[in-house]
Amino acid sequence: QVQVVESGGGLVQPGGSLRLSCAASGSIEERYFKGWYRQAPGKVREWVASVAPGARANYAASVKGRFTISGDTAMNQIYLQMNNLKPEETAVYYCKIGSSAWGQGTQVTVSS
Repeated sequence: QVQVVESGGGLVQPGGSLRLSCAASGSIEERYFKGWYRQAPGKVREWVASVAPGARANYAASVKGRFTISGDTAMNQIYLQMNNLKPEETAVYYCKIGSSAWGQGTQVTVSS
């Protein structure tokens, strides 16, 4: 069983930055896929970025060059550094570990 908790969301002005954190506990194995998703009001949840052991990080086209996904050596902490945020990126951001372990989400609001 894997437990996932996100943190780091908040209110930021357009063009600002935030760093999201995802703490995973329980049965963690490095081979697990780790990713960030987001869901804006009235929209479907969408993939943002992901990383897997031995593979390069991947990003959605809309965030490439502005967002960076990373993790600690043991991959128990996953981070999403978000720069130059846009109002349309206001959403609840979720961390996913493995095939089905989701956190409760953290709200990111980009507004002036």
